[in-house]
Amino acid sequence: MYNSVLGVEIDPMEAEIARRTLAEIGIAHTDKIVQTSEFFEYCKLNLMHKSSFRAVIGNPPFLRYQDFPRRIKDTAFELMSEAGLKPIGHTNSWVPFLVVSSLLLSEDGLLAMVIPAQLFQVSYAAETRRFLSSYYKKLTIITFEKLVFEGIQQDVVVLLGERNNSEHEGIRVVEYRDTADLRLNGAKTHEIWNDKSKLKPLDHTKDKWTQYFLDIDEILLLRKIREKPQLRTCKETMGVDIGVVTGRNDYFVLSGDAAKEKELVSQSNRIVCNSSQLQGTLFLTTDLSALKSQSPSWLFSPSDSPISEFPEAVQKYIGYGESIGVSEGYKCRIRKKWYVIPSTWVPDAFLLRQVHEYPKIVLNETDATCTDTIHRVKLVCRNKGSQIVSAFLNSMTLAFSEVFGRSYGGGVLTLEPSEVEQLPIPIDNSDCLDTVRIDQLEREHKIEDILDMTDLILLERGLGMEDTEIAMLRNIWRKLRNRRLNRRRR
Repeated sequence: MYNSVLGVEIDPMEAEIARRTLAEIGIAHTDKIVQTSEFFEYCKLNLMHKSSFRAVIGNPPFLRYQDFPRRIKDTAFELMSEAGLKPIGHTNSWVPFLVVSSLLLSEDGLLAMVIPAQLFQVSYAAETRRFLSSYYKKLTIITFEKLVFEGIQQDVVVLLGERNNSEHEGIRVVEYRDTADLRLNGAKTHEIWNDKSKLKPLDHTKDKWTQYFLDIDEILLLRKIREKPQLRTCKETMGVDIGVVTGRNDYFVLSGDAAKEKELVSQSNRIVCNSSQLQGTLFLTTDLSALKSQSPSWLFSPSDSPISEFPEAVQKYIGYGESIGVSEGYKCRIRKKWYVIPSTWVPDAFLLRQVHEYPKIVLNETDATCTDTIHRVKLVCRNKGSQIVSAFLNSMTLAFSEVFGRSYGGGVLTLEPSEVEQLPIPIDNSDCLDTVRIDQLEREHKIEDILDMTDLILLERGLGMEDTEIAMLRNIWRKLRNRRLNRRRR
C-alpha cells in the first residue's frame, strides 16, 4: 500500500525532512516516495495520463504572478489547458497547483489542499471556481477567524473535495477560530462532512464564493433576484472608471496653502483625495469650499506646453520634480511630457473604491476630479443623478456589493469598476425618494434610517418584493459586512 504514496518537493532540505518523517512512521522506500523535483515538470513527464491517485494532499506556494518563474508558469499553464482552462497573466501559482492536483485524482478521488482565501473572490480564480464546481461532486471549505501562518498576513482556507464517492452533492463552509480549534473539534468537521442538510447548491458560473457564507434560502434569494428581467444593473445607468493616476501623489497633489505659497494655482485643478472629504451623497460647492487649507485638494496639472512657456514659479516646481526623481517614476517616464497628467476629466459622481461600512456613490456638483483611491462615475442620465446616488443605498445593492466585492484582510471592502457595474440597482420609483433628506441622513451616519426609506420605496413599492425578502436582504448585508469587519479586529 505504501508504495503507492508519492511526494514531490522542490527544496532538497524539505524533501529530506519529509523522507525522514515517513521513515519514522514505517513507510519504506522513502527515497522513491519523495521526489526532489519541480512539481509541474515532474507531473508533465511522469504523471499526466499515466497515474491517478485516490487522494492528493498539498500546501502549494503562494507566489504572486510577478514572482512566478516564467519557465515554471508556462508548464503549469500548459497542464491547466488539459482541463480546458485558459489562465490569464495575473494568475498566482496556487491556482495551477490546485487544478493540476485535481487532474491527478481517480474518478472517486479526494483532495485536501491549503490555499489562499482569495479563491472566494479574485477575478483571476473565476475560471477555477467554475472548474471546481463541475469537477467535484462535493466541496467543503474550512475557514479560520484568525491568521493561520504566523507572521504572514494571508488568509487561508482548507479546501476538501470529493469527486464521485458521495451520495450527496453541493458545497459547505465550516469556520473555526484557529487551527487549535480545528484539532479540538475534529468530530464536528466529520459530522458536518456527512450532514447533507449543510450542503448548499453549487453555482456552476464564475461567480464569487462569498455567497456560500450565507444560508441556503439566502443564496437562493440572491439568485432569484438576479433573474428579475426588470432589474437594472449599474452598468445600464453609469460607467465606472478609475480616478486620476498622477504617478506620484505627494508631488502632484497639494494642499490649498501649498498651492498658493508655490504660486501654482493657475496650473492646478481641484481634486478629492479620500473618503473623509465625501460626507454625504451629494458633494456640493460648499463642501469643496469647506475643505481645510491644509487638506490635499489641489492637483498640479500643467497644460501641454513647453516648460519655457510657464510662469517662473511653475518652471521652478517642475525643475524641483526632476531633481527629486519624480520624472523618472514609471507613470511619469512613459508620458510625452512627464508633468502632463492624462485623463483628468471631472466625473458626474464619485464612488469609493475601498470602504469599511458600505459603499456609496456621491453626486459631484463641483468642478473637482479625484485621485485613483476613488472611482470616477459617468452617469447615463445626468439629470437624474441625485435619484441614482440615493437609489444605490438600499439593502439589495449593499448585499450584492458584499458578494461581488472582495476583502483581502483588514476588514476593508474593495470594489473595482467591473464589479460595481455588475451590481443590481433598483431605479423604478426612485423619483419618489427624498434625495436631500437622504444626503442629510448620510452626513449623520444613519444608514439604517436611509435603508428603511429606500427599501420601502424601491424594493417594496418599486419591485413588489415581500417584506420577508427585504428583511432577508438586510440581514445578508449585515451578516457579510459584520463578518468582514470582525476579521479586521481579530
